[in-house]
Amino acid sequence: MQHFTFRAAMKKILIAISLFLLVLGKLNGQTSGDEALRIATFCKVWGFLKYYHPAVAKGTMDWDSVFLSRMGKLKALSKKEEINNFYITWLESLGKVEPCKKCRNDLSPNALTFNLDLDWLNDSTEFSPEMMNRLRFIRQNRNQGENYYVKTFPGVGNADFGNELPYKDSVFPSPELRTLGLARYWNMIQYFFPYKYIIGRDWKEVLVEMVPKFTDAKDTVSYHLAMLELTAKINDSHAGFTTKYTNQYFGLKWVPFQYKIIDNKAIVTGTYNDTLMVENDMLIGDVVLKSGNRDIGEIIREKSKFVGASNEATQLRNFRNYLFNGDTDSVQITFDRNGKVFQKTIGRYLYPSFHYPPANANPADTFKMLGDNIGYVNMGLLQPGQVDGLFKQFEKTRAIIFDVRNYPNSTLYNISYHLNPDRVSFAKFSVPDPTYPGVFTYTKTVSAGGKNKNHYRGRVVLLFNETSQSHAEFTLMALKTAPDVIGIGSQTAGADGNVSVITFPGNFKTFITGIGVYYPDGKETQRIGIVPDIEVKPTISGIRAGRDEVLEKALEVLSVK
Repeated sequence: MQHFTFRAAMKKILIAISLFLLVLGKLNGQTSGDEALRIATFCKVWGFLKYYHPAVAKGTMDWDSVFLSRMGKLKALSKKEEINNFYITWLESLGKVEPCKKCRNDLSPNALTFNLDLDWLNDSTEFSPEMMNRLRFIRQNRNQGENYYVKTFPGVGNADFGNELPYKDSVFPSPELRTLGLARYWNMIQYFFPYKYIIGRDWKEVLVEMVPKFTDAKDTVSYHLAMLELTAKINDSHAGFTTKYTNQYFGLKWVPFQYKIIDNKAIVTGTYNDTLMVENDMLIGDVVLKSGNRDIGEIIREKSKFVGASNEATQLRNFRNYLFNGDTDSVQITFDRNGKVFQKTIGRYLYPSFHYPPANANPADTFKMLGDNIGYVNMGLLQPGQVDGLFKQFEKTRAIIFDVRNYPNSTLYNISYHLNPDRVSFAKFSVPDPTYPGVFTYTKTVSAGGKNKNHYRGRVVLLFNETSQSHAEFTLMALKTAPDVIGIGSQTAGADGNVSVITFPGNFKTFITGIGVYYPDGKETQRIGIVPDIEVKPTISGIRAGRDEVLEKALEVLSVK
């Protein structure tokens, strides 16, 4: 009996604490868990109607204003019955949806449905039977004509969201307008991001998680960090987001060296300014263990939620201004130089003072002979008009190394013609279907090469790593069709395909990969990237010695005749 009394007393105390925290949250303007769920459902309904409802999709009403006014009314509701009446009244105000004779609900064999996620329309915990029936009817009789809010770019097929209002003067918008930005972004990903199915998380859970971060943002910086964190959650190396406020938060002043993260250490690999490197006595190969009094690994774990990328290698690449940047003129570092650990203070500088990058590269570095009758091509420097001359010069070589650890200049088709004896398919795309948002379709395969009896007959080696992104990856896919080709290096950035622009309130822009890129057999490239035949990654000892270990491996492979 005493035990029962104790448990009952504890239960009352826990209930009292919960009520206290709920009231405290209300007083502090914090969004509760139930409120976040309710707002998330509202965002989903609003976005569904935006792209599916025939009357809304025509753009004849200001759908943003509807969001702002309706969200204000939603805040006063809490019971399921009154919330459903709120939604049903809303649907009725849009007018009658006529049966759609053109709508194909059985879907064609070419339709890709792995991104289609409308099971939430049948969520009986949120919706009444009548509400679910109404939503399902709209889905089955959805808009089939032009959609004002989303078009597709001619000849490519990625989504064009160009009619969204930017709200240019809203650097720190109202809570409702901030939440509109969240709803806008979330629904664009929900229906038009080709790789939503491999984000790695339930996208609906992300919405609930992010609602308080948008509604409760206490200032401009908090709002901008919320946008940054949201864009990072789609795990797409194209999804960059930066504003002057995010830059100020992480620090506008840089250390003068470039670095690569290996085993939670920052290895100095290059310089932004030679003079400042000397002044600060920093050497290539120095291994930085701490920034301030914090381990590099600790900083990576803390800030990783803000650093979006398709895979880990590219995420670490994107940490270039997160480990050492700050607002002060200096930072103390702990570093290892040739096995001895030191501490010292080094300078930090505004990036423009580096005058980086330096003057244009030497044209002679574009393509050259390496010895042993092997040609080398820097694809980041090679221009389309140089391709024919390159192959004329390298016609008798026994191998050509194409270095794609950079961003090529649309040379892939001309190079492929010289490498291949015939035309070869190397890719196909998936594009969104605006008449059934969430559904995608494959395009015809894309080919490279052509009939060429005089094609290059030597060996071909491709070098790549996490800096090889987008067009670089597409170039690699084409060049991999050569008859005698081998890829050496490490996983690429895993973000291939034309980008689409998304605008948050305040006119802050971000990007997404807008079309899916696959091999002809349907094998994915997103997040995976281009996989090398021989994996080689730089080592600390190799960097210290100034070696290019990836190129060395290529020459080693080619030495076996």
